[in-house]
Amino acid sequence: MKYSAQYFIKQLNLAEHSEGGYYVSSFRASDNIAVRDVQRPIYTSIYFLLRSQDISHLHRLQSDELWYYHAGGPLTVHMIFPDGTYEAKKLGLNVGAGEVPQIAVPKNTIFGSSVEESDTFSLVGCMVAPGFDFEDFELFTQEELLADYPQHEEVIRKMAYKKIM
Repeated sequence: MKYSAQYFIKQLNLAEHSEGGYYVSSFRASDNIAVRDVQRPIYTSIYFLLRSQDISHLHRLQSDELWYYHAGGPLTVHMIFPDGTYEAKKLGLNVGAGEVPQIAVPKNTIFGSSVEESDTFSLVGCMVAPGFDFEDFELFTQEELLADYPQHEEVIRKMAYKKIM
């Protein structure tokens, strides 16, 4: 059976995400840990789906995030590290072609994702540790990022909002 993006959106009850794509919370640790003077779950996890016509816009978290490939086409994760270097990693199962089934995005890394193949989607899992909180989520505009990282203009123009809605 060939699954579609709409199939997973419906079956997993995915909702639109502010950064782009669709998501639903799937797991949340029952144990907490103190993070910056507040209690957070040790980890949280979501299902995340991105269609080829969507962009997961450039954003930053204050926690590490692990990405796991589940279904569909490969997903490219674009990362601008705190030292200003850029790297794109492809999440998928064709390891012979350089894809990997899981990757880690270190905390304080600016990142977003895209599906390069047309007319497809990618379903992944994302686990954040310590657990995700929207207080630790920063979404960026092209103008903000170009001021600090002009050397990455092409990816910034593709992956960042022109202005935050």
